[in-house]
Amino acid sequence: MTLILRLLLCFSPVVGATAAEPLRVMSFNVRNSDARDGENAWPKRTDLFFETITRFAPDLIGFQEVLAVQHDAITTRMSDYGFSGVARDDGQRKGEWSCIGYRKARFTAVAAGNFWLSETPDVIGSKSWDAALTRICSWVRLRETATGKEFVYANTHFDHRGVIARQEASRVISTRLPQIAANLPALLTGDLNINEDNPAYAVLVKPTTPGAIRWTDSFREVHPTRGPEEASFNGFKGTTKGSRIDFIFHTADFVATESAIDRTSREGRYPSDHYPVTAVLRWK
Repeated sequence: MTLILRLLLCFSPVVGATAAEPLRVMSFNVRNSDARDGENAWPKRTDLFFETITRFAPDLIGFQEVLAVQHDAITTRMSDYGFSGVARDDGQRKGEWSCIGYRKARFTAVAAGNFWLSETPDVIGSKSWDAALTRICSWVRLRETATGKEFVYANTHFDHRGVIARQEASRVISTRLPQIAANLPALLTGDLNINEDNPAYAVLVKPTTPGAIRWTDSFREVHPTRGPEEASFNGFKGTTKGSRIDFIFHTADFVATESAIDRTSREGRYPSDHYPVTAVLRWK
């Protein structure tokens, strides 16, 4: 074999090799259907809700505050997606889901599970510290069909009152997910009911517990300077002033190239009382 031929073989691309496409990720608190919201009630905003999702076309989406009727609507209308997660009160259909959707044409679920944000994470419906309500984290291990790459995607909703509970929830997630991921890349989405000034945020992005995941906030990665109009909760009023409480985090295996707060509305109406947050993540 000549030297030239050897060089050509060394530097020629492998036939059939496929580069990993960026991941389009969305986190969306749906506002539960039992809420007495009048003109903003779930049946009156369902179409706009699904239109908002379709417009972004996520590969991965984490929902929060989902009740059974909403879960059934989501899984029926989003037929191109597979779903993972259980309701938090009984591990079946009672209470709210923090469920995950993934595009079936792109990913296959390898494993999935749930744990509760408490001192006994494996006990269904468990609640600890000063939490007002039971809280859950659902996760799925996905394999990308085209590349064989695997990663873990988790989704959650922190307590709205418990100061200690939120901080402990961050600790539980950041120490438990490494055991589940086993060195695989990981993503975390959720309504955390905190902003960046909260100690619970620091537990995620600057952990001090050995072995805990150090999460990167995708929005702050893309927008390093904090602004006055970053509210992700709108209360159906179109609010923009304030800070985010909805997040998309990732491990160091990814880089965020885009991140946004989706403020879709129609005739003064909003798809939820939270804006969905989005990110486009590139594999390193």
